[in-house]
Amino acid sequence: MNIMDLRKLRGKDVFTERGMYCGKVEDIEIDLTRFRVRAIVIAVARGTYLEEMIGMKRGIIVPYSLIKAIGDVVIIRHISVPKGEEEAKEMAAKEM
Repeated sequence: MNIMDLRKLRGKDVFTERGMYCGKVEDIEIDLTRFRVRAIVIAVARGTYLEEMIGMKRGIIVPYSLIKAIGDVVIIRHISVPKGEEEAKEMAAKEM
């Protein structure tokens, strides 16, 4: 990936490999000592499964190792909540 490609990366839609919409690339984190992309920052879209997973946070940092493909859109590995945390969220929702 060259510098021109990095500029074009901002604003691209992000999907998981299972086709679930996450949001848009908001920023790029670069390791200047190695001249490599370290991570992308995704502005999480409202109403997506990713928003449900992370709560009211505005964005999420995704390490470059989780990026599967970059083209017209960015494809990342599917992210899921660990089983114990998912059960805790369900129990908290029932108590409300």
